[in-house]
Amino acid sequence: MREWLKLNGGIFKHFNYSLILQIIPLLAISSFLIHEINPNLFEKQMVYYSVGIAAFFVSGFIPWRRILWWIAPLFYLINLLMLLAVDLVGKTILGAQRWIEIPGTGMTIQPSEFIKVSVIMVLSFLISKRPPPSDGYGIVKFAILSIVILIPFVLIAKEPDLGTALVLLLTGYGILFLTGINWKIWVVIAIAVGFSAPLLYSQLHDYQKKRITDFVGEPSYHVQQSLIAIGSGGLKGKDRDDATQTQLKFLPISSSDFIFAYLGERFGFMGMITVISLYILLILHLLFLAIRHSTDYLIRTFALGIAFLIFIYMGVNIYMIIGLAPVVGVPLPMFSHGGTSFIIFAVLFGILQNLLAFKKYLMYNVDSKISMMTHRKQVYT
Repeated sequence: MREWLKLNGGIFKHFNYSLILQIIPLLAISSFLIHEINPNLFEKQMVYYSVGIAAFFVSGFIPWRRILWWIAPLFYLINLLMLLAVDLVGKTILGAQRWIEIPGTGMTIQPSEFIKVSVIMVLSFLISKRPPPSDGYGIVKFAILSIVILIPFVLIAKEPDLGTALVLLLTGYGILFLTGINWKIWVVIAIAVGFSAPLLYSQLHDYQKKRITDFVGEPSYHVQQSLIAIGSGGLKGKDRDDATQTQLKFLPISSSDFIFAYLGERFGFMGMITVISLYILLILHLLFLAIRHSTDYLIRTFALGIAFLIFIYMGVNIYMIIGLAPVVGVPLPMFSHGGTSFIIFAVLFGILQNLLAFKKYLMYNVDSKISMMTHRKQVYT
């Protein structure tokens, strides 16, 4: 291993460090805000960061190109079983049964978060195994890929967690859209969704319909308080003691779903624009990687998947807070307080770094080993 690292510079040499550096400011601003809101939550968040960093490095060193053919379907199946287990042993928090408690730890996990990783893994494997033709996938391949997305979508929506289910649905089909599906299929889907919209609305729960009516009509209490917080922040924000919406507990869930409103109250319009710009630059970087490695469908799919997840989460969360979207339980990625979502992104970024690092030297295949042996022979002779 020492000789291998010496000859090839090691995996760390080939990491995309600019991608990592783009995430650090988001974590730093988030940690600062969470510490101001509740120091106990800050300590818990540091534990989540530690677990996430460990998950990043573990996933960064696993030979994904070699094992993806069996680990992707296995991980997908395990996640489906976990989603089914939520109905049997799930823990209810804030009126929703979406979590499974880890025995003896008091900690909970949300299977609907982990399924996003497995869906992206399965899609990347299936797409890389059979890349799309010039005119895009036909109806058969599209149906197979759709099954991978729709099964967990239905299970998550039944919890009920329509927000997370829609994030998964939009991310999955966003990947397929940019990967290449025959345009006629999209036209048919658009027409079908348009005609079935009234039926889909009738299947919603009462509280979900209320969120839509609140969005169309008078803003809900949560949105009203978040708008007050953002408006009071002005251009440059307030001191901590003057941020009364958060400090006096008027702003609900200020450390997680509505943390962007506290950002506006604390650092004003300039702070919000800064965070949004950081997200935009990160998304553009991921899209650049997908374009640059357009023939490597493993890298392409993972880069697109992460980009769509960040874009949808960010868009829905911010639009929700300013009253331009219905209120759903969607956190701000790598910014809101919480462990499961952060760890998921850490794993996804770790896998992407691994795929990028070993794109040209496949450490795990026979050809690279032969090349290394030949090189060593030349050196010693």
